[in-house]
Amino acid sequence: MAVKIKPLADRVLIEPKEAEEKTASGIYIPDTAKEKPQRGTVIAVGSGTKDVTMEVKIGDEVLYGKYAGTEISVDGKDYLMMKQSDILAVI
Repeated sequence: MAVKIKPLADRVLIEPKEAEEKTASGIYIPDTAKEKPQRGTVIAVGSGTKDVTMEVKIGDEVLYGKYAGTEISVDGKDYLMMKQSDILAVI
């Protein structure tokens, strides 16, 4: 997947996973009640800084805070740009 965005310093570009369509018991969730996804795939990473070494790499699936990052849209696709420190875990 070629994205024309190269994050700078310790920033990471993430493609969020789609919100759940239905619950485990089979009930469909309307669009107005869907939770914002907190999981995604790393699409691009910056080179880091002299103080911050990049620990995530392209293709990692990560968990991040509910309100972390800045939403951007490129060619009709939605992405999140955030600092590596906003990522909670690599799955």
